[in-house]
Amino acid sequence: MSEKISTLIQELKTLTLLEAAELVSQIEEVFKVDASISGSMMMMNSATPAVSEEAAIIEEKTEFDLSLEEVPKDKKIAILKVVRTITDLGLKEAKEVVENTPQILKKGLTKVVAEDAKKILEEAGAKVTLQ
Repeated sequence: MSEKISTLIQELKTLTLLEAAELVSQIEEVFKVDASISGSMMMMNSATPAVSEEAAIIEEKTEFDLSLEEVPKDKKIAILKVVRTITDLGLKEAKEVVENTPQILKKGLTKVVAEDAKKILEEAGAKVTLQ
Protein backbone atom coordinates (compact mmCIF):
# COMPACT_ATOMS: atom_id res chain seq x y z
CA MET A 1 0.00 0.00 0.00
CA SER A 2 1.35 3.43 -0.89
CA GLU A 3 2.11 5.98 1.82
CA LYS A 4 -0.61 8.28 0.49
CA ILE A 5 -3.28 5.57 0.79
CA SER A 6 -2.02 4.55 4.22
CA THR A 7 -2.30 8.16 5.40
CA LEU A 8 -5.84 8.42 4.03
CA ILE A 9 -6.83 5.21 5.80
CA GLN A 10 -5.48 6.52 9.11
CA GLU A 11 -7.43 9.78 8.65
CA LEU A 12 -10.63 7.88 7.83
CA LYS A 13 -10.33 5.90 11.06
CA THR A 14 -10.72 9.12 13.04
CA LEU A 15 -14.08 10.10 11.50
CA THR A 16 -17.27 10.04 13.53
CA LEU A 17 -20.31 8.19 12.21
CA LEU A 18 -21.86 11.43 10.98
CA GLU A 19 -18.65 12.52 9.29
CA ALA A 20 -18.32 9.12 7.61
CA ALA A 21 -21.93 9.30 6.41
CA GLU A 22 -21.33 12.77 5.01
CA LEU A 23 -18.14 11.58 3.31
CA VAL A 24 -19.94 8.63 1.67
CA SER A 25 -22.72 10.95 0.53
CA GLN A 26 -20.24 13.42 -0.99
CA ILE A 27 -18.28 10.67 -2.74
CA GLU A 28 -21.51 9.31 -4.23
CA GLU A 29 -22.51 12.78 -5.41
CA VAL A 30 -19.14 13.91 -6.78
CA PHE A 31 -18.18 10.66 -8.49
CA LYS A 32 -21.74 9.57 -9.43
CA VAL A 33 -21.37 6.18 -7.70
CA ASP A 34 -23.54 4.16 -5.35
CA ALA A 35 -21.69 2.95 -2.24
CA SER A 36 -24.43 0.45 -1.39
CA ILE A 37 -23.49 -1.89 -4.26
CA SER A 38 -20.65 -4.15 -3.17
CA GLY A 39 -17.72 -5.05 -5.41
CA SER A 40 -18.51 -8.76 -5.20
CA MET A 41 -22.05 -8.10 -6.37
CA MET A 42 -20.72 -6.19 -9.35
CA MET A 43 -18.24 -8.97 -10.14
CA MET A 44 -20.96 -11.63 -9.98
CA ASN A 45 -23.19 -9.58 -12.23
CA SER A 46 -20.46 -9.10 -14.84
CA ALA A 47 -20.28 -12.86 -15.36
CA THR A 48 -24.04 -13.30 -15.89
CA PRO A 49 -26.16 -12.47 -18.94
CA ALA A 50 -27.33 -8.87 -19.42
CA VAL A 51 -30.93 -9.67 -18.47
CA SER A 52 -29.85 -11.08 -15.10
CA GLU A 53 -27.63 -8.05 -14.51
CA GLU A 54 -30.52 -5.65 -15.06
CA ALA A 55 -32.78 -7.70 -12.78
CA ALA A 56 -30.17 -7.71 -10.00
CA ILE A 57 -29.70 -3.96 -10.24
CA ILE A 58 -33.45 -3.33 -10.15
CA GLU A 59 -33.89 -5.58 -7.10
CA GLU A 60 -31.02 -4.00 -5.17
CA LYS A 61 -32.44 -1.46 -2.73
CA THR A 62 -30.30 1.67 -2.51
CA GLU A 63 -32.10 3.81 0.05
CA PHE A 64 -33.10 2.81 3.55
CA ASP A 65 -35.16 4.37 6.31
CA LEU A 66 -33.89 3.93 9.86
CA SER A 67 -36.75 3.27 12.26
CA LEU A 68 -36.49 3.29 16.05
CA GLU A 69 -38.94 0.60 17.16
CA GLU A 70 -38.45 0.21 20.90
CA VAL A 71 -36.50 1.84 23.70
CA PRO A 72 -36.11 -0.03 27.00
CA LYS A 73 -36.58 2.32 29.97
CA ASP A 74 -33.22 1.42 31.51
CA LYS A 75 -31.40 2.26 28.24
CA LYS A 76 -33.28 5.49 27.46
CA ILE A 77 -30.47 7.95 28.25
CA ALA A 78 -27.84 6.05 26.26
CA ILE A 79 -30.19 5.72 23.29
CA LEU A 80 -31.14 9.40 23.55
CA LYS A 81 -27.47 10.35 23.20
CA VAL A 82 -27.07 8.16 20.11
CA VAL A 83 -30.28 9.54 18.56
CA ARG A 84 -28.97 13.08 19.04
CA THR A 85 -25.68 12.13 17.38
CA ILE A 86 -27.30 10.40 14.42
CA THR A 87 -30.04 12.97 13.77
CA ASP A 88 -28.46 16.26 14.94
CA LEU A 89 -31.67 16.92 16.90
CA GLY A 90 -31.72 19.03 20.03
CA LEU A 91 -32.30 17.45 23.42
CA LYS A 92 -36.04 18.18 23.51
CA GLU A 93 -36.69 16.87 19.99
CA ALA A 94 -34.57 13.75 20.51
CA LYS A 95 -36.37 13.05 23.79
CA GLU A 96 -39.74 13.25 22.01
CA VAL A 97 -38.54 10.79 19.37
CA VAL A 98 -37.25 8.33 21.98
CA GLU A 99 -40.43 8.55 24.05
CA ASN A 100 -42.79 8.13 21.07
CA THR A 101 -41.58 4.98 19.36
CA PRO A 102 -41.91 3.60 16.77
CA GLN A 103 -40.43 6.54 14.86
CA ILE A 104 -38.46 6.91 11.64
CA LEU A 105 -35.19 8.58 12.58
CA LYS A 106 -33.69 9.13 9.13
CA LYS A 107 -34.92 8.55 5.59
CA GLY A 108 -33.06 7.81 2.38
CA LEU A 109 -29.81 6.54 3.90
CA THR A 110 -27.30 4.47 1.99
CA LYS A 111 -27.01 0.86 3.05
CA VAL A 112 -23.63 1.36 4.73
CA VAL A 113 -24.73 4.40 6.73
CA ALA A 114 -28.06 2.80 7.71
CA GLU A 115 -26.37 -0.40 8.90
CA ASP A 116 -23.76 1.54 10.89
CA ALA A 117 -26.44 3.66 12.59
CA LYS A 118 -28.51 0.55 13.32
CA LYS A 119 -25.51 -1.17 14.89
CA ILE A 120 -24.74 1.79 17.15
CA LEU A 121 -28.37 2.08 18.28
CA GLU A 122 -28.59 -1.65 18.96
CA GLU A 123 -25.38 -1.52 20.99
CA ALA A 124 -27.02 1.19 23.11
CA GLY A 125 -29.99 -1.15 23.67
CA ALA A 126 -32.58 0.03 21.13
CA LYS A 127 -34.62 -2.14 18.80
CA VAL A 128 -34.17 -0.80 15.28
CA THR A 129 -35.32 -1.78 11.79
CA LEU A 130 -34.27 -0.79 8.31
CA GLN A 131 -37.06 -0.26 5.82
